[in-house]
Amino acid sequence: MPDFTAITPDGLLDLITERAGRLPGFAVIAVDGADAADPVAVARGVAERLRAQGRPAEVISLHDFVRPASVRLEYDRDSEFTYRTGWFDYAALNREVLKPLRDSGRYLPALWDESADRSARARIRDAADGTVLFIAGPMLLGRGLDFDLTVALRMSAGALRRRTDAARLFTAEGVLEYQREQVEEPDMLVAWDHPDRPAVRG
Repeated sequence: MPDFTAITPDGLLDLITERAGRLPGFAVIAVDGADAADPVAVARGVAERLRAQGRPAEVISLHDFVRPASVRLEYDRDSEFTYRTGWFDYAALNREVLKPLRDSGRYLPALWDESADRSARARIRDAADGTVLFIAGPMLLGRGLDFDLTVALRMSAGALRRRTDAARLFTAEGVLEYQREQVEEPDMLVAWDHPDRPAVRG
C-alpha cells in the first residue's frame, strides 16, 4: 500500500484541481469528511481554482440534503446510528442532483433547509457545459452514488472528537463507525488531523 506524501494545503487544492480539470463533460466529485474537517471549504477552494482556469464549478453541501427533523430525529436526537443511517437523504441527492445532471445538465442545488426545517425552496439550475459539481459532506462513500472522483478527508478518532463540539459528539461517533465499516476506497485519501499539514495518498 502506498505511503502518504506530505503536502501543503495549497498544494492539496492544486492537486485536486489538476485531477478535476482532466475529467470530461459534466463531472461530479465527492469531498467526503466529517463536519469538523470542513469538506465544504475544501470543495469551495478547488471550485475557485477551476473557475479561475475557465472551468465552471459549483459546490453542494450534503447538509442541504438532510431529511426533515420529524424523520431524522424520530427515534433519538443524539444517536450515532441514526446519524449514520437516517440523517442524510442520499437517495434524494442521487435523484435530484447526480442523475439529472448527467441526463440533462440540470440539478437541484438544495432540498431541505436544516436550520429552519422546511423546504429549501431552491430552483432547478442549468449547469454550464463542462461543469464540475462538488458534493461535500459526511459519509458519502459506499452509498451507491456515481462519482467521477472521490476525495476523503480523514481524521483520527482523537482529532475528530477534539474538534467536534461536545453537544454534537454523537456525529463524530457516527463518522468513526462509518469509517470502520467502509469498504469503498477513495481515489484520494487525505490525512487531515492537521489541516495546515495534510498528507495525501492516491
